[in-house]
Amino acid sequence: MSTLSQKIFEKIEKIVGKYVIDRFKELELMTVTLLSRGHMLIEGPPGTAKTLMAKLFAEALGLTFKRIQMTPDMIPADIIGAKIIDPKTGDLRLVLGPIFANIVLIDEINRASPKTQSALLEAMQERHVTIEGDTHKLPDPFLVIATQNPWETEGVFPLPETQIDRFSLAISVSYPSPDVELSILAKDHELKGLEPKIEPIISKEELLKAIAESSEIHVEEKIMKYIVEIVRKTREMPEIVLGVSPRTSVILLRTAKALAAIRGRKYVIPDDIKYLTPYVLWHRIKLSPRIASFITPEEKYTKIVSMINDEVLGKVKVPW
Repeated sequence: MSTLSQKIFEKIEKIVGKYVIDRFKELELMTVTLLSRGHMLIEGPPGTAKTLMAKLFAEALGLTFKRIQMTPDMIPADIIGAKIIDPKTGDLRLVLGPIFANIVLIDEINRASPKTQSALLEAMQERHVTIEGDTHKLPDPFLVIATQNPWETEGVFPLPETQIDRFSLAISVSYPSPDVELSILAKDHELKGLEPKIEPIISKEELLKAIAESSEIHVEEKIMKYIVEIVRKTREMPEIVLGVSPRTSVILLRTAKALAAIRGRKYVIPDDIKYLTPYVLWHRIKLSPRIASFITPEEKYTKIVSMINDEVLGKVKVPW
């Protein structure tokens, strides 16, 4: 029996996938993040269609979309908004910032100062912002997709652990294969260099129903114990300075329910957990200096994911 979430994702993949070539996994994980009310971090070089993918994803779902290009001189008000004096009346007028959208792309998040990055914490966790003492609720649904280039070291500010922990999933994108790149050129030629536009495939009400549907997916106690054992394993490994937090367990549960719904099931299976664990864990793991000193930024993702697969998933007993 298919689910509403599955039907929605099939339409997303069919329509957005026409313009964002060979990004099935990324679109699936983006949908999982949205349905589980989380946020996503994307690492990768510029020019790999991260912005286009997020924009078309929002268009397909009929959601509002804003892009914020982070720079070192930005201040929190540039993101959340501020109260300004109206020159005509002399009264204070509220100007809402670009964070007030359903899907917000934060480009090069690590270029913003820690003070500006912290402005995102309240929005991502509480789904509201405070402007000069007044609280303002953000749109529902609300998804932050942030990008960063891990190879740049000039003029960047590494994300603090509290900020990293707010991202449910993190993925790493790389350059396409020659065949895929050829398909990208062919599609651009077909579009005559114009950016594609797509019509919404569903209403916002249907999307909110799908989010509710995902939250009601059945999870057996054995699956929950499996999640706890995976998370606890990271706290016992000598290669890791600090294991992942209990929030990680909650996120792994929520995203597994969303993935099960997308794949047309009303229940979570161990394979859902195994598939999502690397994406939920790797950006949260802080390696010991002894290990980290031998790993370049280019190798970090593959090395940590390999460690998760071998030393965590490979050694924690699967429920069935």
